[in-house]
Amino acid sequence: MSVFAKRFIYCILLLLLPFIGSAQNKKDLESRKAKLQKEIEFTNKQLLIVSQNKSSTAEQLAALRKKITLRVALINTIDSEINSIGGQIETTSKEITGLETQMSKLKVEYASMIRYAYKNRNVYQRMMFIFAAEDFNQAYKRLKYLQQYSEYRRKQAVLIGQTQTKLSDKKVVLVTRKNEKTNLRNNQQQQKSTLEKEQKEQDQLMKNLTTREKKLRKDLAEKQAAKLKLDRAIEGLIRKEIEAAKKKALASGQKNITNTNVFNLTPESQKLSNSFSGNRGQLPWPVEQGAITSTFGEHPHKELKGIMVKNNGIDIQTSKNASARVIFDGTVSGVINIPGAGKALIVRHGEYLTVYSNLESVSVKTGEKVTTKQRIGTVANSSDDDRGEIHLEIWKNSGKLDPIGWISRR
Repeated sequence: MSVFAKRFIYCILLLLLPFIGSAQNKKDLESRKAKLQKEIEFTNKQLLIVSQNKSSTAEQLAALRKKITLRVALINTIDSEINSIGGQIETTSKEITGLETQMSKLKVEYASMIRYAYKNRNVYQRMMFIFAAEDFNQAYKRLKYLQQYSEYRRKQAVLIGQTQTKLSDKKVVLVTRKNEKTNLRNNQQQQKSTLEKEQKEQDQLMKNLTTREKKLRKDLAEKQAAKLKLDRAIEGLIRKEIEAAKKKALASGQKNITNTNVFNLTPESQKLSNSFSGNRGQLPWPVEQGAITSTFGEHPHKELKGIMVKNNGIDIQTSKNASARVIFDGTVSGVINIPGAGKALIVRHGEYLTVYSNLESVSVKTGEKVTTKQRIGTVANSSDDDRGEIHLEIWKNSGKLDPIGWISRR
């Protein structure tokens, strides 16, 4: 390839580079915008799911913050797209100005040629112009001049037509770009309006969460206080039962009495304990229908960060005004009324105890024998919605057990 050819190709590439870069830039921006809009749609779906909860949650706030971040990025992308199109409009406007200037010059030149051609339209005059030459060589040059002038005039006419077409095309492109810019600005304004609403929603949600957090902390403190009262009541009841059982055993002449065997000294109690233990994993639930909402042991609070809660049993969410039932044959050891936390019922099954708390009412009394699935009361309703929640604990003597390992799977 010659040096001239290489330079020519290089010049062509330099001329095309702005258009290639512009097209690529526009494509990238449109791709980025489409991706952001898709992410916003996905986040909207997530937000809709978590928003179905009646109270404000941290998940809602996190989803809303993500959506706001995506919305800001989308607005910035649209702004970049507007700037890019603005640059294209400016370039196209300059090209149109250049073409109009070129068009004016071409028209002036063409008009001059037309006037000249009109004056020399007579064939005789053109022939006299040729024959008036001093020699043959000059005559030949005059003939070529007239031919070239005629060809040049024809090319000028073609060039004017091409320039006019190019000018019209550029004006169409300019109108298209201006319409694109207008549509983008309208879209950007809509996105800004939506962003403003989302930011207000975020502020309100944060306010609601702050209020809810205060309420949750207050409720947690009340529940912990009620739990402590329940634990003390159960432990106090166990101590009294142990002392009473020891006295009874001593009076009957029993020996080697301990806290762990005092409730299995009679054949009936031993049989009941063995039967309860033998039904491990098959015991019925304390309500007909429900779902476990909190498990045994220590774990993080669902909404309060950095707060650990300890559960001596499990919590089961059930329907409004649901009936509570005993999970095995036994004898009611005691009924406890805990201020702010409803009533609690304790049933003894030999060396095992089952505890049912958060009850609205109790339909059995201390000392009464109960049978498996017998109704023992009504579950208290939650203040937040139309559901109830019962708390179940299982003890062996003075040790706490995980109820999930004892009740049947659903």
